Amino acid sequence: MDYSRALAAGVERVTAWSDLLDDINVFPVADGDTGRNLVLSLAPLRFPEREREALNRDLLLSARGNSGNIAARFFSRLIHAEDISSLASAVARGRDQAREAVREPKPGTMLTFFEALADGLRDAPGETDTEWCRRLMDRLQDVVRNTVEQQPKLREAGVVDAGALGMYLFFEGFFPALGNSIAGVRPITEAFGDRLRVHRSGTGRDEGGWCVDLVLQGADDSEETYNRLSAVGRSVVLIREQDYLKVHLHTDDTASLRKNIETFGPIVRWSVDDLTRQTADFGTAATEAPIHIMTDAAGSVTRDGARRLGITLLDSYLTVGEKCLPETLFLPDELFEAMRRGEKVSTSQASVLERQQTYESVLSRFGRVLYLCVGSVFTGNYETVLEWKRQHDKDDRLTVIDTGAASGRLGLMAIETARFAGRAPDPEAVVAFARDAVVRTEEYIFLDRLKWLAAGGRLSKGSALFGDMLHMKPVISPLPDGAKKVGVVRNRKDQIRYALEKLEAGLAPSGIGSVLLEHSDNRPWLEKEVLPLIRSRFPAVEILLEPLSLTSGAHMGPETWAVAFLRHAASTHDPR
Repeated sequence: MDYSRALAAGVERVTAWSDLLDDINVFPVADGDTGRNLVLSLAPLRFPEREREALNRDLLLSARGNSGNIAARFFSRLIHAEDISSLASAVARGRDQAREAVREPKPGTMLTFFEALADGLRDAPGETDTEWCRRLMDRLQDVVRNTVEQQPKLREAGVVDAGALGMYLFFEGFFPALGNSIAGVRPITEAFGDRLRVHRSGTGRDEGGWCVDLVLQGADDSEETYNRLSAVGRSVVLIREQDYLKVHLHTDDTASLRKNIETFGPIVRWSVDDLTRQTADFGTAATEAPIHIMTDAAGSVTRDGARRLGITLLDSYLTVGEKCLPETLFLPDELFEAMRRGEKVSTSQASVLERQQTYESVLSRFGRVLYLCVGSVFTGNYETVLEWKRQHDKDDRLTVIDTGAASGRLGLMAIETARFAGRAPDPEAVVAFARDAVVRTEEYIFLDRLKWLAAGGRLSKGSALFGDMLHMKPVISPLPDGAKKVGVVRNRKDQIRYALEKLEAGLAPSGIGSVLLEHSDNRPWLEKEVLPLIRSRFPAVEILLEPLSLTSGAHMGPETWAVAFLRHAASTHDPR
C-alpha cells in the first residue's frame, strides 16, 4: 500500500477532469475556475513525501479560490494519515478544519461531501477492500448528485456542485490507488449524466470585481480580523497555519483593500483574478463543432485561449526550484525571473495515469475527438495515446495525428483547426484540414543566449560560452525529426530581417495566412518593433500575439521570441 502514491493519483485525476469542473462552476459565482483552482491548490500533493509541516505550508500558500482554500484546509489534515486504519480520524479532523474556515457554511458543497466521507469511513475495514471502496463511492456519488437540489443556483443551472464533484474525483482515484490498482474507475459522465451540462439561461447575473488570495505573516484569525476584512470584502475565508494567515475574499477595489490589508502585517503572497472577465467568459460557450480538438500545451496556446476556442489542452509540467505546476498555470514572469537568478528549471510530462484520464475525459464528453499531438520526437505522448486508443477506443472515435511539431507551430495548427471545425460540414473535413495544416505551417524561434540550452543539457557549456562570446544567436525550427538549427544571426535587427524573409517566402504568392507571434519576457519590444513591421509588410494576414510555450521557454530562455505562420489554402473547404 502506497499512501503517497494514492494522494498523487487523486490529484492527477482531478487535473485530468479540471476542464469539466470549470464548465459546471456556477456556485457560489459562475466564474468557471473551480477546476483550475483545485489543480493549483492541490499541486503540493503530487510530491507528498516531504516533511508534513512543510507540506502544510505549501498547501496554504498554493490555495486559490473558495474551493481551493477549503480543500487545502481539509487536506492539511488528511496528509497526516498513513494508511486506511488512520484515515477515518484524519478525514474527521480535515472535515472540522474545512468547516471552521467558512463562517457561513452552505449545504450542497464540498463541505457536504466531507461530512458524508467522514460518516462513511466510520466502518472502514482494517485494510483496503475493493467492494467496500465501491460501496463508499456509490454513497458519495449520491451525495454529489443531490447537491443540484441544495442551492438555488445549482438547481437553476441543472448541475452538481463543482467543488463536491472535484472531491469525488479525487477519492475515486485515491481509494483504488491505495489498493495498488487504478483500474475500474468509471467515467464521470456515466455516473452523473445530464447533471454535468449547464443550462446557460440558469446561471443568472453574477457579481463582478476581483477575487483575491493572499497570505499574511503574523496576523491572527480572530473575530475582529474577520469583521474588519468583511467590511472591505465579501466571501471571506480565513485559514491559520503557524505564523501565517491565508485570506480569500472578493472585493471591488483591490488598491484600497491592499492598503487596508497591510495594516494587519507583512503580505507574503498576493494574487488577483478578474471576476468581471471570468463571469463574462463563462457565459460565452465555444461554437459546437462536429469534432472536438485536443492538443498539447507544448503548443503556444494559453488556457484561456483554449477555452474560448473549445480546445482541450494536455499539460506538460514545469518545475522551478521546489514548485511544480502544469505549464499553463505557471506565471511566465515567474519562470523567466527564476532563470535569470540561476534557479534550477526542468520540464516533464504528465503521468501516464493523468494522460489516460484526459483521453477518457474528452472521449466521454464529445462524440468525436481529433488530437493534434506534439511531435513524437519530442515526447512520449504519441505512443501513450496510441496504446490507450488500442485498448479503449473500440468505436474509433479518437483520431490522432503526429504533427511532428511543438511550440507555436503546433499551437497555430490547433487554433486554425478549431476555427475551421466551427464551420466545417463534418468531422472528416476537419481531419483533412488538420493534416494539410501540418504541411502548411512553419515556425522560426529566435534565441537570445545559448547558455539556456546548455543549462538544459541540449548544448555543451563550452559551445554555449563560445557562441555567446561571438554574439551568435541561433534560429531554431521544430521539425518532425527534432528541433533543428536552421540559421545563425548576430543581433535583433538580423532576427527581424530573417523572420520577414521567411514570412515573405512562406506566404507567397497570395500573402494570405495566419501569423502567430510568440513572446517570452519581451512582449513590449515585440509590440513596438516587430508587430508593426509584419502588419505593414503583410496587411492581409491575421496576426496573433501569444506567450511562447513555457516548456519551450524553459529550454530557450529569456528574450526568446518566435514567429509561426500558416499559409491559407485557396478554399477553406478544400484544404488540398
